[in-house]
Amino acid sequence: DDRGDLAEILGMVSPFKGNNTVRAVFVVDDKGIIRAMIYYPQEVGRNIDEVIRLVKALQTSDEKGVATPENWPNNEMLKDKVIIPPASTVEEAEERKKAAEKGEIECYDWWLCYKKLE
Repeated sequence: DDRGDLAEILGMVSPFKGNNTVRAVFVVDDKGIIRAMIYYPQEVGRNIDEVIRLVKALQTSDEKGVATPENWPNNEMLKDKVIIPPASTVEEAEERKKAAEKGEIECYDWWLCYKKLE
């Protein structure tokens, strides 16, 4: 893309920096869907460790049906545990409460439950 057409389409050309592109990372899944976009100013380098963490978190979410907390798997509060998506029905919330009472999962409240990744 010698003319920068793709960079223009993807919003990578800063109106404040002439025709130079910003530093951008696009995470695209195997279906061609953009799952994440990270933009950095030209003056700031990209953090490859964060990009790898992001890809692993998306893969884990897709494979296990969970969410990941910030800085996962090194989250200060949850460590390497993952978040169970919130219950969408009263029955599901009651099931979560029972699972927490059995020690199968941990919950701060009905809407925030987490577990060790299986």
